Amino acid sequence: MEGIVGYGAYIPRNRIKVEEIAKVWGADAPSYKRGLMLEEKSVPSPDQDTITMSVEAAKNALMRCLINPKEIGAVYIGSESHPYAVKPSGTVLAEALGATPEVHTADLEFACKAGTEGMYVVLNLVKSGDIKYGLAVGADTSQGAPGDALEYSAAAGAAAFIFGRENVIATTLETYSYTTDTPDFWRREYQYYPQHGGRFTGDPAYFKHVVGAAKGIMDKVGMKPSDFDYVTFHQPNGKFPFRVGKMLGFEKKQIETGWLVNKLGNTYSGSSPLGLTAILDVAKPGDKVLIVSYGSGAGSDAFIFEVTERMDKARDLAPKTRELLDNNKCYLEYGEYAKYRQKIKKAT
Repeated sequence: MEGIVGYGAYIPRNRIKVEEIAKVWGADAPSYKRGLMLEEKSVPSPDQDTITMSVEAAKNALMRCLINPKEIGAVYIGSESHPYAVKPSGTVLAEALGATPEVHTADLEFACKAGTEGMYVVLNLVKSGDIKYGLAVGADTSQGAPGDALEYSAAAGAAAFIFGRENVIATTLETYSYTTDTPDFWRREYQYYPQHGGRFTGDPAYFKHVVGAAKGIMDKVGMKPSDFDYVTFHQPNGKFPFRVGKMLGFEKKQIETGWLVNKLGNTYSGSSPLGLTAILDVAKPGDKVLIVSYGSGAGSDAFIFEVTERMDKARDLAPKTRELLDNNKCYLEYGEYAKYRQKIKKAT
């Protein structure tokens, strides 16, 4: 049966604390820490982007499954911060990994659920028998305008998943998608920073779609929240995942393992996929995991995975997500952060 055969994560080592951002804009840092449950976020270095992070995460995924990259039949990167407007990110990733020219490659966009879009497509290509293995990556160096609420959470990171039928470490039990035209967040062509609908982004945007996808997939397979050992939702801030979990009937302990946003920030397309990698790092054979993404515009993808006995052989073959999150951190001042994120432009 098809499922995940390898997974990997990547998180830049740079961080900036909420207090450092707040003191520049005269904002109330404690309100972000209490209300949104945010402490710090990751920041990419000037030489890091969606492609470089995707390469690192994908290499870690390959380390866990030990397959020949030439057997990968499809490579997809989901992101809303592809380095090029016209030039695919996936071709660079495929060649960096050593895939053959016969590989099918595409870049995907759907706000913060672009990563799970790739997972859905690759999974079904494997399921159909069209490819032996496929790679899906969710990665972003997300943007937030200076002084905007998004600046406190917009972060960077990548999660990669290789799907196949042999040596599966997490079997896919079901998938489900829930989509409507709800314009809560957008960025027009040539605009550097996105705009958002403020409180509108929570309800009816985030909560309606996450609840719709979660209930839909549970109804489809006849499962209830207590049937799952772990669940991870899209994490735009620290508060939303726990609130939507409570609405659905999940307990805090089921959510905490994949909850990274307080120390990581919102990695957009990498958000819920990174939560899944943190869960797979500790999950035991037989554990059932629910992941529900969310992308503005708006839609949610849901997957149910069951961990297999092979996980015990794979998990220690590459760096674990919590290790990447908690170790070897480098804290930036706001000026360094602004320079790294190109918020300061050179005169021309």
